[in-house]
Amino acid sequence: MTKHIANTATVTSSPIDFHFDNKFVRELPADPETDNHRRQVLGACFSYVKPRQVSAPQLVAFSAEMATELDLDESICQSEQFAQVFAGNLLLDGMAPHAQCYGGHQFGNWAGQLGDGRAINLGEVINQQGKRFCLQLKGAGETPYSRTADGLAVLRSSVREFLCSEAMYHLGIPTTRALSIVTTGENVMRDMFYDGRPEAEPGAVVCRVAPSFLRLGSFEIFTSRGDIDTLTQLVNYTIETDFPHLGAPSKETYLAWFREICERTATMVTDWMRVGFVHGVFNTDNTSVLGLTIDYGPYGWIDDYDPNWTPNTTDAVGKRYRFGAQPQIAQWNLLQMANAIYPLIDDAEALRNILNDYVTVYTDKWQQMRADKLGLAEFKADDEELHQQLNKVMQLSETDMTIFYRLLANIKVTDIDQDDGTLLQPLLPAFYAPESLSQSDKQDIAAWIRSYLTRVKEDGVDDRSRKTKMNRVNPKYILRNYLSQLAIDKSEQGDHSLVNELLDVMRHPYDEQPEYEQYAAKRPDWARNKPGCSMLSCSS
Repeated sequence: MTKHIANTATVTSSPIDFHFDNKFVRELPADPETDNHRRQVLGACFSYVKPRQVSAPQLVAFSAEMATELDLDESICQSEQFAQVFAGNLLLDGMAPHAQCYGGHQFGNWAGQLGDGRAINLGEVINQQGKRFCLQLKGAGETPYSRTADGLAVLRSSVREFLCSEAMYHLGIPTTRALSIVTTGENVMRDMFYDGRPEAEPGAVVCRVAPSFLRLGSFEIFTSRGDIDTLTQLVNYTIETDFPHLGAPSKETYLAWFREICERTATMVTDWMRVGFVHGVFNTDNTSVLGLTIDYGPYGWIDDYDPNWTPNTTDAVGKRYRFGAQPQIAQWNLLQMANAIYPLIDDAEALRNILNDYVTVYTDKWQQMRADKLGLAEFKADDEELHQQLNKVMQLSETDMTIFYRLLANIKVTDIDQDDGTLLQPLLPAFYAPESLSQSDKQDIAAWIRSYLTRVKEDGVDDRSRKTKMNRVNPKYILRNYLSQLAIDKSEQGDHSLVNELLDVMRHPYDEQPEYEQYAAKRPDWARNKPGCSMLSCSS
């Protein structure tokens, strides 16, 4: 049985048997105004809003793993009703669609109210194991936080978000997830290059999934307005719901909570650095309070190792969010969070100590991660020079970081006495232009390899065990931008096969997968400057 709601989604009973427990909207203050128009929302954590109806939803792909977590059978995911629900056309009984209010610092400047401008949270599902998941549609229409935008999303950005969410999960990196991607049957106007030449692109909706979509900016907004009552409600709710092990609210609990946020963030960024992921727009509104990678916009992977590279065209000059700066930006973001919760703690020194400890926590994780990438048992003080020299030799010529580490695992300790050319030979496929290596470059790289093998001998680990260890942390397959663009190009023509094939490849990023060897290749020359294959705009 269904009932209709004017111009928006239809409410229906369904074989999709979710158990909704919408604690967020039940326990936190709502925007009293229900008319969906742009406005400043005061004293509220969210606004009720319904998804926009679309003309012809069609499933592009779904994540079998995420579906299983949500107790969904594969046959249901392939049904017409599934496409209708996750395009936003049908609301299941128990859904409470809403958009969150938050603010944020963007590129180092306070931006004021931001909020879910093109995301609508359908509700919170409790699965059979008792886990809580918030279902969120991205691209499902306008909200009070849309400002001048249309609240919609295009297939191009939706494919990138869907694939990367799941790729990051399978890489073992803390992340929001994606359940599905559905095309809408409607075109959306987008100015991809911000050059005044918008074009019509296929519209799409992604269903994102996370225990919570709260960001640092969710707390900043209330402190910026002097609304400490709502700040307190939100902090207490978050601790009770997502950090219950910390106990009842108190100054000590708030400090322990902030410390855990810092530690989770350090873990997340360490993993980004491990695999060469660059977020591209690491603002405080794009920093999860749960330490999850959130909001996949102009992200990228460093095809060639360059700590100064950013995938974001908006950041091309300042390079604030470049690969090598991500650990420091994380601390800067956490400083803004400390400022946001200061009114509840009133102890600047205690917060400052935790922020200082972040440096130690991150450094410890970073050092162990680098040791793991080289197959070493632990990081020793004397290893810093080895890592610094590696950083230098990987920038002597364009070097594919992912391929370099996988090939390095194949070099044997007994190779240490070989001449420079022979020693270097196994690594040559990692260089984009090996012929450009000068004799001096080759000598420097060979010298580093010998230093590395000497260090490996000290560990006393056999070559096979070292290779196994290295290949567990150094992926063979990453979601290179050019691969996503190839999938997008086909998908825009109605062929979604490559989206699903890449999803399958990225399920096993550390395995050899000989049938998919082509997806482990270096970025081809044609992709170096092709739109979507290197840098991207925030419209991407």
